[in-house]
Amino acid sequence: MRKFEPKRPAALIHQALEAITFACLAVAALPVQAQGAWPDKPIKLVVPYPAGGNADNTARLLATQLSGRLGQQVVVDNRPGGSGTIGAAAVAKAAPDGYTLLLDATAFTVNPSLFAKLPYDAAKDFAPISLVLQVPLLMVVPASSPLQSVADLATAARAQPGRITYASAGNGGAQHLAGELYKQGAKVSMTHIPYRGGAPALTDLIGGQVDVMFSATTASGPFVKSGKLRALAITSARRTEGWEQVPTLAESGVPGFQVNEWNGLFAPAGTPQPVLQRLEAETRAIVASPEVKRRFAELGVQGVGSSAQEFAAFVQAEAAQWARVIRTSGIRMD
Repeated sequence: MRKFEPKRPAALIHQALEAITFACLAVAALPVQAQGAWPDKPIKLVVPYPAGGNADNTARLLATQLSGRLGQQVVVDNRPGGSGTIGAAAVAKAAPDGYTLLLDATAFTVNPSLFAKLPYDAAKDFAPISLVLQVPLLMVVPASSPLQSVADLATAARAQPGRITYASAGNGGAQHLAGELYKQGAKVSMTHIPYRGGAPALTDLIGGQVDVMFSATTASGPFVKSGKLRALAITSARRTEGWEQVPTLAESGVPGFQVNEWNGLFAPAGTPQPVLQRLEAETRAIVASPEVKRRFAELGVQGVGSSAQEFAAFVQAEAAQWARVIRTSGIRMD
């Protein structure tokens, strides 16, 4: 009979290490939900703009809906400053665990070309989840303006280069860039008048202190409907519901012209795919829901609810367009 020989301590340690390694590999192979159901604590939704604006309104609506669907509170965290770069930087540096998200806007694709240096890489530090909504802009003039069409505007701008003035909510914003894109596409010269916000710009436009402005339908639309402003064109690719009587810029002599302000959802790069897929699915379901469709209609915005792949392609195309416009116009913020 073979005599029993106790195993040496080294052999026991080796077996224990093998067992631990196997257990770790098995846990790593499990889906995120199995490792600890996500989400199991509140989620922070960073908005890099002040409270009360379009992006903030979108974020709060989305946060309320996501809270109900995910079973955890989604808290909006406003971090304005630096044209949206401060809040975006905070999310880029956050742990990629699904508990910090970013609701950003048009500036996200503009800032990489507008600023000489950013505290993040917009192309590498974020995972696009879904394009939530878009808002077209109206090219508007005072109701008393002699300009009745885009053709009239182009004729006037060519007759006296630089005399026509166009207002915006500030340097480097969507309204400013829409004006620059129009100038480049129509080959006209106009003078940019930046304001500290869209409201004072619209006030001066209504009063006739400036000649024209590109302004989101949500902001300028009520003034058009009340007769204080006249819409010459809309910046969407096709005529828009509720504005069917207003031609597009593409119809009006500027082929390929398309500009929309937008809001979209991002996560830090490296966030687990199951988490990203859940967020994409829930966001798309929210945008398609009757309640949110009704709310978007009241706000005058166009719900999208894209896939992550579609949103990534959209962000890339937007960044390329604004890089061309900014490079040609020579706009810089620092």
